Amino acid sequence: MTNLKRPWTKYPYFEEDTSADVVLARMGPDTDARLAQVMTSAVRHLHAFVKEVRPTHAEWLTAIKFLTETGHMCTDWRQEYILLSDTLGVTMLIDAINHSHGDGATENTILGPFYVENPPHRPNGFNICLDGKGEPLSIRGRVLDTDGNPVAGATVDAWQTNDEGFYDVQQKGIQPDMNLRGVFTTDDAGAYWFQTAKPRYYPIPFDGPVGQLLRAMKRGPNRAAHIHFIVKAPGYEDVITHVFPPDCPYLEMDAVFGVKETLIGDFRKVDGGWALDWDFTLARAA
Repeated sequence: MTNLKRPWTKYPYFEEDTSADVVLARMGPDTDARLAQVMTSAVRHLHAFVKEVRPTHAEWLTAIKFLTETGHMCTDWRQEYILLSDTLGVTMLIDAINHSHGDGATENTILGPFYVENPPHRPNGFNICLDGKGEPLSIRGRVLDTDGNPVAGATVDAWQTNDEGFYDVQQKGIQPDMNLRGVFTTDDAGAYWFQTAKPRYYPIPFDGPVGQLLRAMKRGPNRAAHIHFIVKAPGYEDVITHVFPPDCPYLEMDAVFGVKETLIGDFRKVDGGWALDWDFTLARAA
């Protein structure tokens, strides 16, 4: 009778062949069902990985040191673990799993590690390029539902690097606070418009463990030029996305796999700079 209350007795001692079973047998019977599912898969895949690679003690300690250093690089404005997830394609995979986009909504892409909470709300037409650098860009468009109807009162949250390839939080005291950030609200016709600078490509932070890993894998650090957007409206699913200029040389080599063909915009050269017309389509919330 004792064995029935102690399921781990089926695998009481650790052996290589049954290593995952030994670990999972210790999981309590009252473990949350979703957690049990996740941890069962995680343990089995991790043990299978180790058995396939067969790392030495020194190699495994190197991996632990890498993860430790990744954690040490995280700050209030830099998230090295998000960067690691991005560069391994995991962030985009999770996004693909959770956003099928069979409804015609604007496609999602990654949030990135430099989003700032509570950016300033700006009136339509405002120029968010506070440092005055780069080629002027005028953006206007509408927020629509999947039937083509305008969505009034939607918020369009935009942010990007400056023309030197840095976000404001990377250059405290150099760039103006909240440079190239702003939230705009659509009018009754679902329209928004604002001024900014044409985005340029830039390297992801390359001075930490993620950069060391990319160099070891002979991979480049550059992100394709883009503007970030989060578009929200009550009753609709949020869209987290980018818009990319078609002339960027890194569209097919984006370091975090964030480029989707549907997100490449038609940037037109006009007197005094550039112009982009860009509509967002929101799906009704389930």
